[in-house]
Amino acid sequence: MSNDFGSPSGGGAPHGPGYGAPQQPYGQPHQQQQQYQQAGPSYGYPPPGYGAPQGPPPKVKPSIGWIVGAWLVFVLSVIIGFVGFAGGLFSAVTEAAPASYFGPSEKTTVSIDPANKPAIYVSAAKGTNFECQIEGAPGTVKLQRPNFQQTVTTTGGEVWELALRIGVDKAGDYPITCTTSGGVDAKFGVGREIAADSVIGGTVVLFAVPGLGFLLAVLVTIVVLVKRSGARKRQAAAAAGQWGQPGPYGR
Repeated sequence: MSNDFGSPSGGGAPHGPGYGAPQQPYGQPHQQQQQYQQAGPSYGYPPPGYGAPQGPPPKVKPSIGWIVGAWLVFVLSVIIGFVGFAGGLFSAVTEAAPASYFGPSEKTTVSIDPANKPAIYVSAAKGTNFECQIEGAPGTVKLQRPNFQQTVTTTGGEVWELALRIGVDKAGDYPITCTTSGGVDAKFGVGREIAADSVIGGTVVLFAVPGLGFLLAVLVTIVVLVKRSGARKRQAAAAAGQWGQPGPYGR
């Protein structure tokens, strides 16, 4: 005789869950609802990161390259000024130096034009005494010692000193003779006085061209900086407007 103590008597009706089965804790659905409400978007306000600009920021215009280019132009203008001044001065000195020379007691004929401001140059040891004579035909001749010292140096390195200024009333060919005291060796030649307009013109180029280049560089710098400042302000205002736009739920 066997007894089944584990089976209930009276049939096979199923029993409900036994005691000790896990049950859902009280209050859990309410907490999930609160979490869902907290996680949901608030109406009228964008969620974090909404409306943030995408990609690299736009470049500010005009470019700094305009300023760099303007100051490079200024440097170029300084170079042009120095080259122009040196070229004008070199040209004036080259034109002033005698093209040919003659020795003491040598009589030679030279072409003299009063428009060229003719002058007699001497190349000799310092302190050499000399005298020059020019015959009066075809016009009246007047020799005058300069009240200033002027020297020119040729490309060959020969130094000429302005000795006498020649005044004639007519252009033509004039015989000229120069002598030195004690037979000292010397060279004489007829050239021109250094034209003051050439020196003045070179000086104007030296200061005017770099001055214009400097003013241009300063003007371009100011304009570019002002425009770049305005562009930055407009970009900042546009960025602030994007962050302040309402979200899709508030429209």
